[in-house]
Amino acid sequence: MPAYAEGVPCWTDALLPDVEAGKRFYGELFGWTFDEGAGPAYGHYVQAYKEGRAVAALAPKQDGRMPTVWNVYFATPDARATARRIKEAGGGLVMEPMPVGPFGTMALATDPEGAVFGLWQGGTHEGFEKAAEPGSFCWTEVKVRDAARADAFYEGVFGFTGVDLDTGSDSGSGGDSDSDDDTGYRIWSPAGSEPGPDTGVAGRGLMGEEVPAVLPAHFLVYFTVDDCDEAVRTARALGGRVQSPPVDFPYGRIATLTDNQGALFAVLQEPAD
Repeated sequence: MPAYAEGVPCWTDALLPDVEAGKRFYGELFGWTFDEGAGPAYGHYVQAYKEGRAVAALAPKQDGRMPTVWNVYFATPDARATARRIKEAGGGLVMEPMPVGPFGTMALATDPEGAVFGLWQGGTHEGFEKAAEPGSFCWTEVKVRDAARADAFYEGVFGFTGVDLDTGSDSGSGGDSDSDDDTGYRIWSPAGSEPGPDTGVAGRGLMGEEVPAVLPAHFLVYFTVDDCDEAVRTARALGGRVQSPPVDFPYGRIATLTDNQGALFAVLQEPAD
């Protein structure tokens, strides 16, 4: 049985101009250690560990025109079948499914608004060995401008069930929303799950009119931290920038940052028990 159900975020990596600078930044911020890299055959891919367990990876940009960005990968039992559904639903393929040695099969896709995400069909590498703990991945969300279009796409491709936090409306599955005012934040749960925060694996947010039109739809990756404010201070001291300062919300305290090379990510401090 696969370690991750279909549609569950199972891996994340950062595409950076300078991997050594990234190791210094994230090593200090999250307490990560790193392996020596996979070598030229695998694009000098460097895996990150927290307490000896794989949590993420850093990869050098092969072309200066490539974005500096954190990518998220969704688990699939059949990357080619999922890729076909993506195209049928109005998305696209940046990279067709390709084997990565014995580790698995990957693909890079775009949704109808152009947000980029990955697919991962696990082999010897199934994904996160540690998640939802300090110094590791905990959440991802896609920021879009057309809620109904995004909901239909992701719920159709992955079979997500969804619920809107502002209205509590439940679409069941398949993306047929039961309301025309999906303007808030939507949480997606794996197919067959009762939708809601307790089973959620990803979210959909909206970019309002105040967001510059030049900013495309995109995914935001979150990492858990013990102290959100301390993480922000550390990131700034390491050359990062604060995009959104720490703020409390019902599920903890969050802030949005860019690292010392411009890759966007967020940190989440879970609420005290």
